[in-house]
Amino acid sequence: MAHLTTADASLHLLLATELRVDLEAGFETYGISAPGPYVPGLEMIGVRHEPLHALTRARQQPRADAAAARELLAVLNRIRPDVLHTHDPETGVLGRVLGRLARVPVVVNTCHGLRRQAHEPFAKRALVLGAEAFAARFSHAELYRNGEDRRTLSWAVPAHRSRVVGDGVDLTRFAADPRDRARIRARMRAELGVGPDELLVGGVGGVGRRVAGKGIGEFAESARALAGKARFVWIGPEDPEHPGGPDAHGTASGVEFTGPHSDLPAVYAALDVFVLPSSREGSSRSAMEAAAGGLPMVLGDVPGCREIGTHDEHLLLAPPGDARALTAALDRLLTEPGLRERLGAAARRRAAAHFDQRAVAGVSLETYAAVARARALPWTVD
Repeated sequence: MAHLTTADASLHLLLATELRVDLEAGFETYGISAPGPYVPGLEMIGVRHEPLHALTRARQQPRADAAAARELLAVLNRIRPDVLHTHDPETGVLGRVLGRLARVPVVVNTCHGLRRQAHEPFAKRALVLGAEAFAARFSHAELYRNGEDRRTLSWAVPAHRSRVVGDGVDLTRFAADPRDRARIRARMRAELGVGPDELLVGGVGGVGRRVAGKGIGEFAESARALAGKARFVWIGPEDPEHPGGPDAHGTASGVEFTGPHSDLPAVYAALDVFVLPSSREGSSRSAMEAAAGGLPMVLGDVPGCREIGTHDEHLLLAPPGDARALTAALDRLLTEPGLRERLGAAARRRAAAHFDQRAVAGVSLETYAAVARARALPWTVD
């Protein structure tokens, strides 16, 4: 079994549970990505890492892309996986095509979100959808994190080869016992320098980098408008391709950027309100983690965020790019304690019912088995 992503962070932070389920099912499991600091963590759980040194997140790098393709084809020919599961837009396209060229018996792709937005030029949106439609011809099955992306590509991907699987998190990690949560909350707020009576509003990026598409500019405007009502923080890494991120020119004053933090459950416990005003999300892992922790949320009104819950029932939604609407939604949560409590409790119930990552990983195993049966391959998946 081989999982292909752009970065080792995605393998470790987003797919670790799926990799563990593969190992438990008896697969010799590989992670293929650019090398990085998360490789030792992958190897500790028993995953073999194969580095693609030329792989990069940067776009329009034809020489690097060609070099990465050569590296990937060499890796596939050497390890000869029975299953190649591709992730991420760039590696999803590259991996599906090269997987079939390398005669991998089962090639499956997960669409983590179509990288296109309604306001973008038609030519750009057509290029994104065209690339996905082309690559989907090379896979045996397509899995989608949200139903809107599946419907968008229904003209190119037959229904019998596609399925909406959603996404999930380790619920036990983020849904702490209330007594433990109170202790963890006090410790983390002291570390952040937040007083016991202050309201703390925050966005969290594990793999979610500090990029403009996360709505940080709008978050900053809201923070300035609501100054004095709460503290506003963003906890997560910078974009390594664009150091300084969208606040490089002072656009994010009013928001405190703390950098990444290794204890994300403690970070969520410290928050009173979670915010992620993204303009594009395939599925929001951080929002699922916040929901599991029972946090009230304001999310961007985009496909992946709408999968987290219903507006005014589980969370609040704000149109992407609309700082005024975001400010109004945050102001409601800051001034209405009852609303915070209601939405937080509803988010926790929805997470328990729909966001179990092991169940999502189980669907992947079912998909591999179904493809193997359809192709009369001489192996099965338990």
